[in-house]
Amino acid sequence: MSDRQVIIPASMNKTPEEISYAPAVKVGNMLFCAGQIGRTVDRVILEDPEQQFVAAWENLRDVLQAGGCTFEDVVDMTTYHVDLATHMDLFLEVKNRIFPRGLSTWTCIGVHSLAYPALLVEIKCTAVQRSR
Repeated sequence: MSDRQVIIPASMNKTPEEISYAPAVKVGNMLFCAGQIGRTVDRVILEDPEQQFVAAWENLRDVLQAGGCTFEDVVDMTTYHVDLATHMDLFLEVKNRIFPRGLSTWTCIGVHSLAYPALLVEIKCTAVQRSR
């Protein structure tokens, strides 16, 4: 029997059906989170960069919590940025306000585009659930 479990937070309950992916998959104590974006529960992408960045972190927090993890459990993170040079200072300010510093590896990649034209960032991570 597999210990693989698809994780779907309530705020993303239509995601697997409408977009054909799992927000996260948990295997043992490891949680593999798909890239999270700055959108509302109704999948409206926020146009204001700061609001979009905050929403992406909050969506990631929802996925982690649904999988029994927190930001403190994240061990590896990759962020994908459209127009990285323009938005990096603001993204860092938001990241440092929300995400704990120095607990995770982080790779930051500038890209030409993401899945939807208005997106500026996508945050993907892996977490290891600690014994509590």
